[in-house]
Amino acid sequence: MKLDFERSTHRVALVCVVVAWAVAAHYTTAVVETSSWGALLGIAPFAFVAATFAWHSPLRTALLALLAFAALGLALLWPTLARNVGWMYFIQHVGTNALLGIAFGRTLVGGREPMCTRVAALIHGAPGPLLAGYTRGVTIAWTLFFGLMTTASVALFAFGPLDVWSAFANLLTFPLVALMFAGEYAVRLRVLPPEERSGILDAVRAYWQPPANPALAASRGTPATRPAQR
Repeated sequence: MKLDFERSTHRVALVCVVVAWAVAAHYTTAVVETSSWGALLGIAPFAFVAATFAWHSPLRTALLALLAFAALGLALLWPTLARNVGWMYFIQHVGTNALLGIAFGRTLVGGREPMCTRVAALIHGAPGPLLAGYTRGVTIAWTLFFGLMTTASVALFAFGPLDVWSAFANLLTFPLVALMFAGEYAVRLRVLPPEERSGILDAVRAYWQPPANPALAASRGTPATRPAQR
């Protein structure tokens, strides 16, 4: 009971942080002409991800040094960044959605395993024909979603008012992603049998829990768990 309450509290806190960030990003993009806070808000999430990756990388020293040089470059360019917050958010929004679209789409060609099929395999092992076909369709859907998000962002930024683009990019992106997840979940309930239904949290848990299957462990680069000895 206490654990469930703590998880719920953490999720609510995370949602509040995301909403506050989105509102602040929209304000500094659409309302304020020059904003150091807006530039900091735009850079902070990517800097955090880059620093976390560098810290856990085998090349920690080299990557942290590279980040230090990047921080120096940002400091030198800070006045320019503060005057062009809209462009900075635009590049981030388009770049993120385009890269996600490419990441999903490239797994659909060249005989590769679709990304969502790979995620399902972490949970269920080798997927059957029904699950494989469904997860391929989900991969296609996410590829199209990110492609449409990229196209809409470019069109609104190029031909529409900045405040309209900012509302789309900063305020509507997360709700649209949540709506996509909800729609996919509703379809999943209708198409797949109960034993083959799973969510993204199940995939995360399956990834971090070492598999007992040596072949699956080798494919993920993690050691297989050994059965307990009696």
